[in-house]
Amino acid sequence: MLTLQVQDHAKPPVFSNIPVPTLDAHQILIHTAACALNFADLLMIRGTYQETPALPFTLGMEVSGNVAAIGSAVTSFKIGDRVAAFSGSGGLAEFCAVDVSRCLIISKNLPFETAAAALISYGTSHLALTHRAKVRPGDTLLVLGAAGGVGLTAVEIGAALGARVIAVARGQDKLDACRERGADITIDSSSEDMIGIIKALGGVDIVYDPVGGDPFVAALKCCKPEARYLTIGFASGDVPQIKANHLLVKNVDVMGFYWGGYLSFAPRTLTESLTQALKLIVNGTLKPHISEVYHFKKSIEALDHLKARKSIGKLVVRGPKPT
Repeated sequence: MLTLQVQDHAKPPVFSNIPVPTLDAHQILIHTAACALNFADLLMIRGTYQETPALPFTLGMEVSGNVAAIGSAVTSFKIGDRVAAFSGSGGLAEFCAVDVSRCLIISKNLPFETAAAALISYGTSHLALTHRAKVRPGDTLLVLGAAGGVGLTAVEIGAALGARVIAVARGQDKLDACRERGADITIDSSSEDMIGIIKALGGVDIVYDPVGGDPFVAALKCCKPEARYLTIGFASGDVPQIKANHLLVKNVDVMGFYWGGYLSFAPRTLTESLTQALKLIVNGTLKPHISEVYHFKKSIEALDHLKARKSIGKLVVRGPKPT
């Protein structure tokens, strides 16, 4: 089968033909229809992601398609089922073997591209905001990197949960996308004084931060007493250091959040949250934004586009045709 593999962390990924995966007892084999790209894929290429597989490995963390085969112990899925899965890797291939604990049956009304694009981005924001930050109607939610893959979902889910959403992004086109997804207030990080604007609004109850770096320092200054600060990721490449006395003075909680980590210690919490998020997508409450869908042979171009941070929302690659 055709795959996109990382064979050397110092070199770009390459297309390869490898055998179809052999299933373990608790795995299913997905015939890939779509695979969504993530910033973590770029980290895996360099070997800096916290869960980078051993070389060589196939890229692609979130996948959707039809069940092509099932392991000997699998009873909850059957061949032909429409499924989506957080595979962790292996999605940029014709077939992907995934443990059933990472898989969900999806509605026939949910397109494969949408399902793949929704798993990590909507799953992350839904679980972070409902389970960790426990957002309440009327809370003021600040979203940094608000036009990115997870940022837009935080804007959208926060608005759906009744929060007043302040979206921070760079450029008018990205700010417009945030308003379309429910942001009440938008701030252009390239030209506006975020701290001054937010303090004039009375501060924030929750910060959703997939960026880190200098924006972290600025956002922390905008927190009300007893605010909840969600550290989602560090797209800036800079992991900030926290001065504990600042947390003490304001009684601020800084919360680490790694969505995939719940698979190891609370998988039901994750799957229940994701099931709720997908239901909100099917009924139209949430509307995933896919920036572009690529042919499989354009996968490297798609990764380059992701690296350039020019996209609004998610990038998706269709599965390759059978070889």
